[in-house]
Amino acid sequence: MGVYEPAEDSFLVQKYVRELALGRVLDLGTGSGIQALTAMTNPNAHFILAVDQDETAVRALQEKINQEHLRKLQVRQSDLFSEVPGKFNLIIFNPPYLPQDKGLEDKAIYGGKKGWELSEQFFRQASAHLYPDGKILFLFSSLTNITKIQEILHRHLFTFREVEQQKVAFETLHLYLIEKTTILQELEQKGLEHLRYFTQGKRGEIFRGMVDRSKFIKSHLAQKSDIIPVAVKIPRTGSAAPNTIENEAQYLQRANAVYLGPQYQFHTPRYLVMTFIEGDYILDWIQNNKKPAIRKVLIALLQQCHTVDTLHFSKEEMHHPLKHIIVTKHNHPILVDFERCTETSKPKNVTQFVEFICRIEPELHHKGFTFLVPDLRTLAQKYKETLDKTILTEIIIQLQ
Repeated sequence: MGVYEPAEDSFLVQKYVRELALGRVLDLGTGSGIQALTAMTNPNAHFILAVDQDETAVRALQEKINQEHLRKLQVRQSDLFSEVPGKFNLIIFNPPYLPQDKGLEDKAIYGGKKGWELSEQFFRQASAHLYPDGKILFLFSSLTNITKIQEILHRHLFTFREVEQQKVAFETLHLYLIEKTTILQELEQKGLEHLRYFTQGKRGEIFRGMVDRSKFIKSHLAQKSDIIPVAVKIPRTGSAAPNTIENEAQYLQRANAVYLGPQYQFHTPRYLVMTFIEGDYILDWIQNNKKPAIRKVLIALLQQCHTVDTLHFSKEEMHHPLKHIIVTKHNHPILVDFERCTETSKPKNVTQFVEFICRIEPELHHKGFTFLVPDLRTLAQKYKETLDKTILTEIIIQLQ
C-alpha cells in the first residue's frame, strides 16, 4: 500500500476546498496532502490539521511542512478521529470508497466490504468534531451505493446537497456539502451527544444519544452513572399526524406523575426527549423467561394499565403492544409510546391488555399457564363497565 496520489476525485474536491476553507480546517485521510495544502491558500483558513493513518503519508507531509515553514499547517497520524482534538469549521473527507475485491487488501481505495462502511464510521463521529455551523466536504462514488450514503446521513441527523458530480471511466463521482440539521444543532446545544438512529415506528423515528444527567432535573429512571442514555423521537416526514409530539409530551408527563413510562425531559413541536429504556420487547422477553417472572410482569402491567384507566385516558394499542412495552434487565415492565393517547370517560387499557394476554395464550400455555380465555374475557368486559379494582384482582387470580 502506498500514499494515494491525486486523481480526478482529488481535483474535484480541491476546487471547492479553495472556496470553502475557513477558520479551523480538518483534512481527514490527507494522503498526499493536496487538500490541506490547498486550504492554506485561502486567507480565511487560520489553522489546518491534516491526518492520515498511514505513517509514510504523515512523514512526507511533515517534511514538506518543515522545509517550507508552513506554520498554520499541522499533520499527525490518526485512525479517523482517534487522535483529532477539538472542533472544526470545515472537515474534508475524500475516503476510500470502492467495495472490497475478494482477496485484495488496499486501505487507500477500499472503503469496506460494500464500500460505504468506512464512511459510516466517519459520520458516527463527525458531529462531535464539527462546529454547529460547520460544513463537511465529502466525496463518494456511484459504486459506493448512493442510497446507502444518504441513509447514513439521515440517520446521523445531517442535511446535504450535491455541489457537483463528475463522470469518470466506469463511475460517477458525487461531491456533497454536508451540515448539521437544525434539530441536531439544538439537541447538541442542550447537551446531548453521540446522537444516532435507533429504530422507527409508524409515525416517528427514535434516535439514541447520551447526556450528563446533571443537566436534567428529571431523572427518576436514571442510572447512577453520570452519563445516561436518552431517546429522541422525531416525527417521520409525511407520516406523522399533526401535534403528535405535543400530544405525547402531554400524556407522558401525566404518566410520569404516577411513575409510569420513560422519564420526560423536554420537547419542542419537532422532537421529544426522554430517558432511553434498555430492555426487550414484551413478547421477546416472555419467550426467554419462566412462568414466575412472567406472571409478576403481567400483573405489574395490569396494575399499570389500571392506573392509566384511573387517569381517564386510553393509551391505545395495548391489545397489540409488541413494541409498546419494554421489560428491563431487572424485569421491570415500562409502557412506552404515548403518542396516540386520547382523553375518554371509558378508558380501555386493562381490557385491551387482557385481550393481548388472551391472544398469546398459546405462548403462555407453553410456559405453564392454565387460565381459560373465555373467563378472562368475561371478567374484562365486567371490569370495563366499572373499572373496579376488585375485578382486576379476579383477573390477576385467573393468571395461574
